Amino acid sequence: MQETQKQGVKIQEEWKNALSNEFSKSYFEELKSALRQEKKSFTIYPAGKNIFRAFDLTPLSKVKVVILGQDPYHGPDQAHGLSFSVQKGVRIPPSLRNIYQELSSDVNASSPQHGDLSEWAERGVLLLNAMLTVRAGSPGSHQQLGWQQFTDTVIQTVSSTCENCVFILWGNFARSKTSLIDKQKHLIIESAHPSPFAAHRGFFGSRPFSKANDYLIQHNKVPIDWQISE
Repeated sequence: MQETQKQGVKIQEEWKNALSNEFSKSYFEELKSALRQEKKSFTIYPAGKNIFRAFDLTPLSKVKVVILGQDPYHGPDQAHGLSFSVQKGVRIPPSLRNIYQELSSDVNASSPQHGDLSEWAERGVLLLNAMLTVRAGSPGSHQQLGWQQFTDTVIQTVSSTCENCVFILWGNFARSKTSLIDKQKHLIIESAHPSPFAAHRGFFGSRPFSKANDYLIQHNKVPIDWQISE
């Protein structure tokens, strides 16, 4: 997949073109500077090559579904640039286990023994975190660096550029982004977060995967194959 470099930011070509104005804005320059300073004193996740992995695996023209997370996992070897996803060989986090449980109940898909959701990304599911980096062991530590301005623009870009996408918003943080989405053009699916603390308050039984596919089929799009390989 073609990539290019714009002012030190390596990102997939379609996204680079769509977001080119963002990379020259002062907030983004400040964000890059802040990350450089952070890396001098702390371990930052994910690895630099994976910060924009969601964009690399899901070009703008291929986006059918957006699943919005908050920030990357903050433990060793977990985060690899996709919301709710962890690298193979890493223990599946509790929220993702609950996602797999709902997936099985909803569309009868079997749960893999790993937490890598790359196949979803390759099939048109943009697995976007609102913050694209985090300090090791410190959840939410990069909320004030400027990432949200960037990812809010990403959400707005999908909303304005694409047609008939599905935005899956789990939990209050994700649901706060509804104002960025054109509800006349897209479907928004909202529910409780899949975390163990919230899943029983409306996540289980919400059937987001079948609802997303029903909508895509209604709008003459190929539905998402939610089954993940072992």
